[in-house]
Amino acid sequence: MQTIFSTDGVIPKHRFRHWWDVCEDRLVPMEQNCLGEEPFDAAIDGASIGGLAITKFALRNLRASTTPRTLRHENHKTDHLFMSMVLSGTVRADQNDRSSTDRTGDFAIRDTSTPWTIEHSGYTEVLTVAIPRERLESVLGSARIFAGLTVEGHLPVATLARSFLSNLLREEDRLPPHVAERMAGVGIDLFVASLAERLAREVPRPVHGSVVIQRAKAYVEANLHDLDLDPRHLAAATGVSLRRLQELFHEHGQHISYWIWQRRLGAAANRLADPGYLHMPLGALAYGCGFASQAHFSRRFKERYGLSPRDYRHRALSQAGAS
Repeated sequence: MQTIFSTDGVIPKHRFRHWWDVCEDRLVPMEQNCLGEEPFDAAIDGASIGGLAITKFALRNLRASTTPRTLRHENHKTDHLFMSMVLSGTVRADQNDRSSTDRTGDFAIRDTSTPWTIEHSGYTEVLTVAIPRERLESVLGSARIFAGLTVEGHLPVATLARSFLSNLLREEDRLPPHVAERMAGVGIDLFVASLAERLAREVPRPVHGSVVIQRAKAYVEANLHDLDLDPRHLAAATGVSLRRLQELFHEHGQHISYWIWQRRLGAAANRLADPGYLHMPLGALAYGCGFASQAHFSRRFKERYGLSPRDYRHRALSQAGAS
């Protein structure tokens, strides 16, 4: 990562003003205040990998908020969401009626379209990744469902996501552009899976029907490998009756079983087209997407895509090599 800003060598009384200007350009317009009497101290490092803007902030004693006023600023960005991972220290945060204290390894999504507040007491290091809003919302639903929800760093997929991002940053200068872009996509997929895993653990509570649907879909994303995943299992995991869940899916013009199989087939198609899965036998790939047998997988896949899994993989990888 390259250094973008540092208070080293800056006269103490000018540090915060310099920080404010650079920070608003790198992230979003915010109202910010220093906490405590110590001279302000901060540094920003940045990298761009496969189109992803990744930023590391090291700072001390700061409170920052987006407000209705800052949300109207001409530089405000609403087409991206920000993944914010704590590398050191603790960060207090509030958004969408959620309050949390994020610790080392934890991460959360900040939604740039609604007000939020973060507070750094003492020294903290935070890594942020600007992720296209559509990449998260197309799978998990509206950002209001998951923004501000802490994903604990000890969760299995979150651990994998953190390790992958760390290694990706370590190798950034050695990756050809097409590889960097593909690896950035893998990183986003890991964060999506981490959020789905966390959403699936939410304590069920009376909520609007569309939120139940999104929670159910998040559970499916996190458990595609589970051979027992069916409508009855999904209803129990979501905290509603099977009849109620069927009604909600029907209101959205969908059937539960059909949705589950479409997601399994979609995940399989993505893996077949990914060179990173080239070593994986078709039987293992099918099992990992929730199919009980390779024969069943091949039949359902050909019905959906018009090609056998083997031919689909060959065509997708040939097109990728040609491009």
